[in-house]
Amino acid sequence: MSERRSLWEYANPRKFMGLSGTILPWITIAGGVLLVVGLIWGFFFTPDDYRQGSTVKIIYLHVPSALMAINAWFMMLVASLIWLIRRHHVSALAARAAAPVGVAMTIIALVTGAIWGQPMWGTWWVWDPRLTSFLILFLFYLGYVALWAAVENDDTAADLTSVTCIVGSVFAVLSRYAVNFWNQGLHQGASLSLDPEENVADIFYYPLLVTIAAFVLIFVALVLLRTRTEIRARQLRAYMARERMQ
Repeated sequence: MSERRSLWEYANPRKFMGLSGTILPWITIAGGVLLVVGLIWGFFFTPDDYRQGSTVKIIYLHVPSALMAINAWFMMLVASLIWLIRRHHVSALAARAAAPVGVAMTIIALVTGAIWGQPMWGTWWVWDPRLTSFLILFLFYLGYVALWAAVENDDTAADLTSVTCIVGSVFAVLSRYAVNFWNQGLHQGASLSLDPEENVADIFYYPLLVTIAAFVLIFVALVLLRTRTEIRARQLRAYMARERMQ
């Protein structure tokens, strides 16, 4: 029972603010350092690919941002389910905080994918299964953010956005595994794979891992920062409401 209590004690806003305030600077610094190291390593110290040329180096931005765009939605799904089941406000606010970060990651992935696709495919966009499902996921992100802004009551907004998150998770799964579901389509297979035949060469693999780690830490830092802001904003609204009633 003590372990279960310790697991959920950070649903308390005060304890969450204390822990997040302690670890946030370290996560931010680590993410920034890894990003600089990974991008310099990848862009300046890896060779051009024999088929894709220098265009291959877009993977150091495209792959991490695409992974985080999809996994951010799954993080929102978990937080939304916790809200629906246990009604912990911090989880709902964390899901809300993650959405704009997910939007930014999705935009980076779409733009860098188009930059890579134009010289490789001869076009900026194709209605490939993965690209199409990824675009739909982006639209769900926008709808999620808009729904939070449109509904005044925070608990009602959390309920509605949680349902939206559950529905949108279908497209998050399709974005990740569309290449496996459909053999057709121009999009290449996964850059990171347990199959040596599909996995990128080691010379690209290691700096890619560094940039992925950087994007993960930066995502966590941004979500913590935005969740802290959401908690403060809710506390301020509650304080102002009490003042008006007096």
